[in-house]
Amino acid sequence: MLVGILQCGHFPQSANPIPKTYSGLYSQLLEGHGFTFRTWSVVDMEFPASVRAADCWLISGSKHGAYEDHSFIKPLEALIREIYGYGSPLIGICFGHQIMAQALGGQVAKHSSGWNCGHTIYQVDGEQMTLPAWHQDQVVEIPPEAEVVGSSATCKNAFMRYQGNAFSMQPHPEFDDDALRIVMNGPSRKLLSKEMLESVRQGLGTPSDSAEMAVKIARFFKGVGDTVN
Repeated sequence: MLVGILQCGHFPQSANPIPKTYSGLYSQLLEGHGFTFRTWSVVDMEFPASVRAADCWLISGSKHGAYEDHSFIKPLEALIREIYGYGSPLIGICFGHQIMAQALGGQVAKHSSGWNCGHTIYQVDGEQMTLPAWHQDQVVEIPPEAEVVGSSATCKNAFMRYQGNAFSMQPHPEFDDDALRIVMNGPSRKLLSKEMLESVRQGLGTPSDSAEMAVKIARFFKGVGDTVN
């Protein structure tokens, strides 16, 4: 089963011998679930020729805001609506969560609660999950065909299930501790307080439920039930 990764940004560079990429992080997250992967770097205006080019679709994170005036935003929104209308399984993560909501009638903005970073506790369909987060923007108005199925103390609309074959989430289940270290030392470092950075640092090594979320994503893509449960 081919997962089409719509790459909406470039992962921060670091001194690591092997640079991390969004496509690499997602393929690592879903390793062992029987998927193959192909990436279209939509942030660089590389788009699939058809919604049938992959069996299911995953929209990545990004440093960009969904509401910003970038050349890839409008074509990506149009592609999201086309995929959603066609019915292929579609999942958005962080920026992907936000751009899906915006494309389908919701609204995204910088939230008054500020940044949410590091290991974060969410309630998802009545289940508590700890997952990495890294965002300031949030979905502040949900689309008409979406329902909120998960939240955290500082992110009300963190998980959304759509009437169509789509699901999205604000956290980054693909982030391991190395990825968190890289983003912590990346460009957003200048935007975060010392207290926030120290909180993220203290949380490194904390067990997360990313592997469990990977199972849920895989089940969703394979159509084993119509929700991420």
